[in-house]
Amino acid sequence: MRIFLTGATGYIGSAVLDALLRGGHQVTALVRDPEKAERVRVRGVQPIIGELAKPKSYAAADACDGVIHTAFEHSKRGQALDRETIDHLFAIVRRRTVGREKPFFIYTSGIWVLGKTLAPAEEDAPLNPAALVAWRPDHERAVLEGGADGQVRTAIIRPGIVYGGSRGIIGDMLKDAGNGLVRVIGTGKNHWPCVYDRDLADVYLRVATRADASGIFHANDEGDERVNDIAEALVHHAKMHADIRHVPLEEARAKMGDYADALALDQLVRSPRARALGWAPTLRSVTGNVARLLEEFRNAKEAA
Repeated sequence: MRIFLTGATGYIGSAVLDALLRGGHQVTALVRDPEKAERVRVRGVQPIIGELAKPKSYAAADACDGVIHTAFEHSKRGQALDRETIDHLFAIVRRRTVGREKPFFIYTSGIWVLGKTLAPAEEDAPLNPAALVAWRPDHERAVLEGGADGQVRTAIIRPGIVYGGSRGIIGDMLKDAGNGLVRVIGTGKNHWPCVYDRDLADVYLRVATRADASGIFHANDEGDERVNDIAEALVHHAKMHADIRHVPLEEARAKMGDYADALALDQLVRSPRARALGWAPTLRSVTGNVARLLEEFRNAKEAA
């Protein structure tokens, strides 16, 4: 398949790119500068230098079998730009000129749209999004409605908190442990639904290549780990002595805004629709794989 990928050098997007290439697929990647273009070109990827705010720069998506949208601009215009990008990409995908199967559009959301879960939440659970992502349900709805006429196969993937490599929330905690202090927002008794980056990428690959895969897919390892347990495991494996500091939620809000409340969410999440595609996470916890994650973290830092 020929797949158009946004965010190919981002945390999630780079893992997805790896999975697509391992699967033998041709990838056209939207990147923002020549340096990133060269980074993907040497791997056999066709780079397109552009940005989400310039739809003409990603018009090449109409020559692909589908689009995987993982990019997000973290700026004041990020929410509005994400919505505009959905509309532009849909218009391009509908003009697709190759392939016999209907084109697909895969959108990246996240488990924070669920809010606090009172029971293990599957894909059909009601939404009560954290304030940080209160806009996400409307974007999910736009994607699903965009495929309602049957011309485009649409799917939404909601990753858990991603771990692996040197980036992301867990990567930041690994860095903090190495520096001697890990901060936990609130009591730390809350559960985080997590997912290994390579396992997450496998969900994208399965959804992209299955003509019957549409709708919402959760992606998490179902380890049901408490934040305290994750922090303690990271500190235990740190080379130097490290402490854990619990930051009261009000204090964290004053410094971090709505992000603090998202980190303090207590969530249990299940991924039955991804499992129905034959997906099974290879890693089932952060705490049980800290030695491996530390090695990946160090290797990624050295390669950067």
